Amino acid sequence: MFHFRARTPRVAAPEVPRQAVLQATLPDGRVVDVLRVHHARSRGMRLSVTERGIRLTAPPRTSDRRALAFVQEHAAWLAGQLAHTFDGIDALRIGETASLPLRGVDVPLDWADGRCLRVHGDDAGVTITLPARARESSVRKSLADFYLAQARADVGRWLPAYLPGLPRAPRDIVIRPLTSLWGSLAPDDRMRLDLALVLAPSAAFEYVLVHELCHLIQPNHSSAFWDEVEHRFPGWETQRHLLRSHGRPIKARLRALCDVRKAASA
Repeated sequence: MFHFRARTPRVAAPEVPRQAVLQATLPDGRVVDVLRVHHARSRGMRLSVTERGIRLTAPPRTSDRRALAFVQEHAAWLAGQLAHTFDGIDALRIGETASLPLRGVDVPLDWADGRCLRVHGDDAGVTITLPARARESSVRKSLADFYLAQARADVGRWLPAYLPGLPRAPRDIVIRPLTSLWGSLAPDDRMRLDLALVLAPSAAFEYVLVHELCHLIQPNHSSAFWDEVEHRFPGWETQRHLLRSHGRPIKARLRALCDVRKAASA
């Protein structure tokens, strides 16, 4: 008896970009870390700054010497981008930080002693109740949960007004920290919104929600899509400009305060 076996074709694993860290010197003498990523599809070197830090994307086999020379050539530009993104942003200091960003303003932050860790907000501001020996990681996680609850409350307050004019509701809405986007709508109607939006003015947050809802009608950015946005949210251009011009500092401030790795809502 003969047995025939079909050979399973080998599928090449997707290439994982190689990473390394370079150290560059800014014009003021500061030394900063630059994440260098070698990527097969890169045709040239590209330098960028996000709330996560500095990133250099380069073609394969680019030497460290050449990569570092490219970064140093743009050191002045880099210093300006870092200042725009991170100046005035401080990490959370347990028992010391006196205010928190929320809905476009800095609200007072009070610290209180207590048996259980709790973050509570009211019209007077935010209070963080700390048990003895509370860990910083636990406080940052609790603050992320507080922001998440505030963001969910905002979406829950705005959403009912827009649903009647839509062909269907989003399948679900996930609120979590996003890197390059403020929101997205997947082909299966699952929506994602950036948690950092709750730090921005409420009108900017609501605009992003409306923007993604309109993709249920027009899954593109055609003129018809923008007509739908304009019909539901006149003045949206102002909010888009705000997020484009101040978005990185808003995202960076969230990362400075919270444990964003654990902040998500389904």
